Amino acid sequence: MKKSRKKILTVLLVCISLVIVLIAGYEIKEKMRINSIVKSHKTEQVAGQNAVGANHATNGSKHITTAVQQIMIGTMSDNYDHALQTLLNIKNAGYESIELNDFMIHKTSLLVKLMTQFSGMPIGSGGKLDWPKLIEESGLQVISLHSNLGSIEDDAGAIAKEAKKFGTDTVVITGMYQFDYSSLDKVKELAGRLNEAGKALADEGIRLLYHNHNVELQKVTAEKTAYDIIIEETDPAYVNFEFDSYWMADGGANVPALMEKLGSRMKLWHINDRGHTKAGPYMTPILKENATELGYGNMDLDTLAAIAIKNGVEGVILETHKNWIDNDPIKSLQVSAEYMQKKFGDNK
Repeated sequence: MKKSRKKILTVLLVCISLVIVLIAGYEIKEKMRINSIVKSHKTEQVAGQNAVGANHATNGSKHITTAVQQIMIGTMSDNYDHALQTLLNIKNAGYESIELNDFMIHKTSLLVKLMTQFSGMPIGSGGKLDWPKLIEESGLQVISLHSNLGSIEDDAGAIAKEAKKFGTDTVVITGMYQFDYSSLDKVKELAGRLNEAGKALADEGIRLLYHNHNVELQKVTAEKTAYDIIIEETDPAYVNFEFDSYWMADGGANVPALMEKLGSRMKLWHINDRGHTKAGPYMTPILKENATELGYGNMDLDTLAAIAIKNGVEGVILETHKNWIDNDPIKSLQVSAEYMQKKFGDNK
């Protein structure tokens, strides 16, 4: 019996050791890859800071802020120098701002890191870095801060204080996580919570936006989706929207119609394109659709851009999670910057 237990224990220890070795090997390989990418993008810092950021007072001049979502650079922020160089590369590509996530600017649990890794959105180790200092040194502005509804309900003042620390007056809630879109009552309940959270932030001088995925397209009545109800049941004085057209296209929605329905309530736009990047010979007639650089996919971005501009969108934020050129988010966002400047630059 003792020998059997000893053998089982030995096997377990060997398995655990193998897992540790595999994880360590992956981390080393990933760090080498990121080091190589960052090194290849070494550039000189642009002199001076961009005078135009997320200040909504500029909206009268029809300036539209261009930005990148922080989730794109999670693995490229493993240390201060890498993070700073990455931010400089974003600025040098022509973007003015970055959209931060509160779970990426603070120390994060191993569980969250693993969850984001397996979902294709690794957040890296940037939570240990001094992000206020990084933002200041990079010359980028912060267009908004992503947070979660529970945190706002727990302490709206603390969330507002964090947003102000980065010079933004906008907090965004991402949908999907821990929300129930299964019935009309549940969605109305969510809308009520959003109104209350928006009011709490408004009392602190911060506005609240809601960011969609595709789950909001679930029908909760014969005619209406959860997203329809969220739009109709929220008070524009307290809740507006950061519209993600990629997710709505993914869900099969009439994206232009949704953007028109939001109208001026669409304050920010998460932009992406859908297409296919060649990874090898085309052996079958079926292509796997995925995110791709702006203007290289099959979404009618020109029509969407025209609607967004007409309705006074304040900022356009690029977000892709994978399928980058040479597995390099910087190369990908540099290519997408060409479309951004063409459509939203001041000299368009």
